[in-house]
Amino acid sequence: MKTALITGSAGFIGHHLVRHLLDETDWNLVCLDRLDYSGDINRLHEILEECSVETKKRVKIVYHDLKAPFNPLLVNRIGNVDFILHLAAGSHVDRSIEYPMEFIQDNVIGTANLLEYARTLEELELFVYFSTDEVFGPAPEGVKYKENDRYNSTNPYSATKAAAEELVVAYHNTYKLPAIITHTMNVFGERQHPEKYIPMCISRALRGETVTVHSNSNKTKAGSRNYIHGRDVASAVLFLCNNAKYFEPEVDFGGAKCPKYNIVGSTELDNLELAQKIAKILGRELKYKFVDFHSSRPGHDLRYALSGEKMKKLGWEPRSIDETLKETVEWTYKNNRWIV
Repeated sequence: MKTALITGSAGFIGHHLVRHLLDETDWNLVCLDRLDYSGDINRLHEILEECSVETKKRVKIVYHDLKAPFNPLLVNRIGNVDFILHLAAGSHVDRSIEYPMEFIQDNVIGTANLLEYARTLEELELFVYFSTDEVFGPAPEGVKYKENDRYNSTNPYSATKAAAEELVVAYHNTYKLPAIITHTMNVFGERQHPEKYIPMCISRALRGETVTVHSNSNKTKAGSRNYIHGRDVASAVLFLCNNAKYFEPEVDFGGAKCPKYNIVGSTELDNLELAQKIAKILGRELKYKFVDFHSSRPGHDLRYALSGEKMKKLGWEPRSIDETLKETVEWTYKNNRWIV
């Protein structure tokens, strides 16, 4: 039986990955988290409450802050590992602008410590590093960034994620660490932090309050994204864990060979369209206002866009945004403690 170490497992994407692996594999899971503002143990508690006693036995929860190196006691507690799925990171852009050194410690030093541990594992099958669309920076109209396009970080969060990517590439090339990098963007779903856009829209629509829609400086065009459900991200990661070793190796500019994959939602939507869809599902009238969020706040971009063609050609595609958004809105309506 395989074992996966999942860092950031109590985070939003992390807990969806835990649930998917429990449902779709027989793997044992070591759930590592430091349980801070983004890591909520209640997420893991809720999904485990729905599992059988035998399934719960496959889960081990370990507390650790990745800023500290792995000591022998921690290594022994974790046990044998076949996969490392590295999601743990500081991820709130606003916080990175206010506290950049905190993000350097969490995202760069934390990843370095995990890589040092990973290269001691003789039986490791794959190290998966979760990165972000934001490493590419803003996307002009008509442009969707491919995996090996140039990076253009515009805030401390994206810069630290790009720096950690380079460490993964270096360990892959220097120490032959079996590693891949994924880029995903604007993940949503059940149990998301209430400050995020979709939970905020649900909450305000239910209360009849005005939804703030980020726009260009003229307040004529809303920002846009490809939104994707957390379980679709988890599905893509399991697909890569099972199949990446069979894919043809790629060579990046300069000869680096660490494979990269964009995990992208099915449809690009602007944020007004998204809010309108949410209000329609709830049967509520949408009240909204455009706010010039981006030009007044450095480090935020109006449009991000990734190409999902590579994963599509390899045989993986996400569910439709209409299906997953309806699922999320209806669940959140019934479980409104997550948007209070």
